[in-house]
Amino acid sequence: MAFSMLQLFLLGALGPRLVDELGISPTVLGLTTTIGFGTAAVLSPVGGRIVDRIGPRRAMAVLLVVSAVALALIGAAPGAGLLLAAVALGGVPQALANPATNKAILGSVPPARRGSVTGTKQSGVQLGAFAAGLPLAAAAAGIGWRGAVWTAAGAALLTGLWALRTLPADPPPPQTTALPSLVPRGFVAWLAVFSLFLGSGIASVNTYLALFGVRELEMGPGTAAALVAVLGVAGIAGRVGWSKAARPGRAEWLPGWLAVGAVGAAALLVAALSATSLAWVAAVAVGVFAVSGNAVSMVLVMQRAAPGRAGQDSALVAAGFFAGFAVGPPLFGLFAEAGRYGSGWILVAVEFAAAGAVAFTWAVRDRRGRADRSS
Repeated sequence: MAFSMLQLFLLGALGPRLVDELGISPTVLGLTTTIGFGTAAVLSPVGGRIVDRIGPRRAMAVLLVVSAVALALIGAAPGAGLLLAAVALGGVPQALANPATNKAILGSVPPARRGSVTGTKQSGVQLGAFAAGLPLAAAAAGIGWRGAVWTAAGAALLTGLWALRTLPADPPPPQTTALPSLVPRGFVAWLAVFSLFLGSGIASVNTYLALFGVRELEMGPGTAAALVAVLGVAGIAGRVGWSKAARPGRAEWLPGWLAVGAVGAAALLVAALSATSLAWVAAVAVGVFAVSGNAVSMVLVMQRAAPGRAGQDSALVAAGFFAGFAVGPPLFGLFAEAGRYGSGWILVAVEFAAAGAVAFTWAVRDRRGRADRSS
């Protein structure tokens, strides 16, 4: 999970260096996120089918090797063209990550432990944010940003070889020839829309937080990258803790309340323009609330998916999340280009509020539906 999205965290953490050395604009920096997650959103429904067919072990090995190739190409990019092509290739591992890891958990973890294990697994994404914001950003100061990205590529390749040697063998493919629907329905559709708005806000923070620190808060590049690392650590704690708490009956309400907390985090980013220290509090709050919402969504999928549908349902919810990641940064980039970061963070707050409205609406409808069925 860490490697599946590491390239985009690296682009955010190393954004100030990329803008200066490659001569790209903040808008192009946001476009990298759009292309990466747009590719992932388009491929996710097909990725779910692939994982259901070939099994999680082979799927995880493929996503790690492709991650290594994409990172290597980013490190070799002379300008925006190859950089954007490499980011598009990086959409493939993103499309495979959630269905592959969720199926692995369903196949090997007892039901009572799946919530906490899923939270730990989802926290891998934030481990990638931490790695991009601290050790790899620190390495970039010594060996250059290209050397840091190539180091990450080598680590992804080694992890792919480890996955092939260590993970349990895949089960035989299902015998059915019927193709599952690519259109989300029922609770999956609600979670996909929630994830769309949530992803829009999170992606803007991931992409522009370091640049915001440098250009508006007068931080050095290393200090600004540490903001991303702090967000990553908070996200790890939040995803593990909230996923463990997401028991049936409570899990349905958690996405809405986490979105409320995320609105507060966005408000703190606006306030940081007047009090720089609040940026650190905001980074923690984004990790604890906004980032954790995606992990709780995956717990809900695993609690409610029909037999044999976990991979596909995970992929459809992830497609909504990735679509949000594709849409959010270009919109924020318009404000960043004009130096209006405060307006950009207000937009992020509105996106989080919309996610909360969708989540609470679904939770109310779901409770009424269960009450009607039991009466």
